[in-house]
Amino acid sequence: MTAPAAPPDKPPGLILAGGKSSRMGTAKAFLTIGNDTILAHVVRRLSPQISEITLNAPMGFPNPLGLRLLPDPVPGQIGPLAGVLAGLRDIQARGVEATHLLTVPSDSPFIPADLVPRLEAEAGDPNTIVIAASDRRDHPVFGLWPVSITSDLETRLSDPDNRRIKAFLERHRVATVEFPMVETRQGLLDPFFNINTPEDLQEARRFAEELS
Repeated sequence: MTAPAAPPDKPPGLILAGGKSSRMGTAKAFLTIGNDTILAHVVRRLSPQISEITLNAPMGFPNPLGLRLLPDPVPGQIGPLAGVLAGLRDIQARGVEATHLLTVPSDSPFIPADLVPRLEAEAGDPNTIVIAASDRRDHPVFGLWPVSITSDLETRLSDPDNRRIKAFLERHRVATVEFPMVETRQGLLDPFFNINTPEDLQEARRFAEELS
């Protein structure tokens, strides 16, 4: 009998880009920091840590990097859990050998270089959700999501009252990994700094210039 193939050393990755970007007036992923878009920064930092990369975004979303696009399975931009479900269902449908899916948002250009190894170190149980934290705050969109939760997540998202990440996490075993703040001349940088406003973008550009 042939033994089943072992999961890859690195998990598949999904960049969540389904938000409305209403406070920026345009798709945040394509705003620039230095010579690259925010999305390009995310891809560059994430790629060495994962086995493959997919972009969770609506069909027709601009895709200058040529990433594989995966739309939400639930219409209406209901939040990041819809993207998580899309990614989990996708790797199951394609027969990807993996116990977890790694997710990150498309608007956080300073993703730690050791994000995935540190999350995976706490994912010994294939049923455990592992999320990142910094400065005593949880960042569940930076997480490893077990394939085993797919059915429960699909059931929860079918009810409009059950679409909050916090409520879903309370139903499952969750491990949290604390990441340190990054020291810079401008002060401490949260590695999970996300860009929501024009002021955030200017601050990110200042940090990026110092770190480049």
